[in-house]
Amino acid sequence: MAKDLTNWAGNIVFSAEFVHRPTDVAELQRVVAASPGVRALGSGHSFNRIADTSGHLVSVAELPASMDIDSATSTVQVSAGVRYGELARSLHASGYALPNLGSLPHISVAGACATGTHGSGDANRSLPAAVSEIEFVTATGDIERLTRAGDEHFCGSVVALGCLGVVTSLTLDVVPTFEVAQVVYDELPPVRLFDGFDTVFAAGYSVSVFTTWGRPRSYQVWVKRRSDDVAQLEGSWLGAVAADGPRHPIPGVSPVNCTEQLGVPGAWHERLPHFRLAFTPSSGDELQSEYLLPRAHALDALAALDRISDVIAPAVQISEIRTVAADDLWLSPCYGRETVAMHFTWISDAGAVAPAVAAVEEALAPYDARPHWGKVFSTAPEALPALYEHWDDFAALMAEYDPAGKFRNDWVATLFPRTDL
Repeated sequence: MAKDLTNWAGNIVFSAEFVHRPTDVAELQRVVAASPGVRALGSGHSFNRIADTSGHLVSVAELPASMDIDSATSTVQVSAGVRYGELARSLHASGYALPNLGSLPHISVAGACATGTHGSGDANRSLPAAVSEIEFVTATGDIERLTRAGDEHFCGSVVALGCLGVVTSLTLDVVPTFEVAQVVYDELPPVRLFDGFDTVFAAGYSVSVFTTWGRPRSYQVWVKRRSDDVAQLEGSWLGAVAADGPRHPIPGVSPVNCTEQLGVPGAWHERLPHFRLAFTPSSGDELQSEYLLPRAHALDALAALDRISDVIAPAVQISEIRTVAADDLWLSPCYGRETVAMHFTWISDAGAVAPAVAAVEEALAPYDARPHWGKVFSTAPEALPALYEHWDDFAALMAEYDPAGKFRNDWVATLFPRTDL
């Protein structure tokens, strides 16, 4: 039963009457075919009701874990419930790497791809952009496989919000393994970020800028540079100073669970995330929102947020700014445009956070900001289609694969209302 089952943050109590945990794909097929309403449950690192349902939840975490590398095509086929950190260790041991990782390695591959999760880096695309093949169980219990090379609907099937079926495996592009050194810089002056935005984010393979939006304002910058980069990490940079010890993104929090810093080289998967895989969060005392907008609007957006910093600061623990390269996945928040991502880790008080979220959305609305699908947002549903060129195409794809609405829930119905059900 699903009694008292919550998401990672604990702000969502799932309303499903039952949670299925099939141990093989055949069992999953039977469950999906027999269920009148079903939603897939990933690692629970979402902050809204995207995975909720009054019907049945299905977890793929108990499916046999597989990570099969094909060196001829430079790909790995991975079962949907595998976590990125586990996949990364296996790849590295075989001499391979993923192009990028998110800040937390504990999230499942399928869940992260379904919601458009990303890392950082001017040349790094979102995590689902690495998918070249996807396999899922359809509403009838059948298996469907779509490939990047051969299927016209592939670009609508990866960031699919759980609406086409229950994903069983994905095939991802891989690259040769590499090492990264990470240096944190304290007290970057605001003028250096505004006057040198491109310089800041070009400083490493992956770069994150953190701020609490408090005053006086300064920024902390996490620079993750490949060890084969000919440039060297410096002790002083753009008016900021290299940290004299490990840092946590949130001021005052112990960095014991953060990945190694201070310029010590290490494997890609032990530096690109902000947090160690060995640290297993049971719940997070936080809420999260994120908005992704065209990089060309970055400075205007930062200025707009600065004007409402007195509203943001009391409700935020930390805010992170990242850059992401464009991809071609229909519902990806990075679809079709070089992107800057504005992330907010809020306090866990929903009442205090709601007005701050509304203020952020109002400030960013002129800049075509797309909310992250797995996080807290209140963007009006009727405003979303204008932000996505293939919105109607995806709605048609949903109707094709799920004509009876088996995978729909109230959250999906709000975004994609249908009158024929």
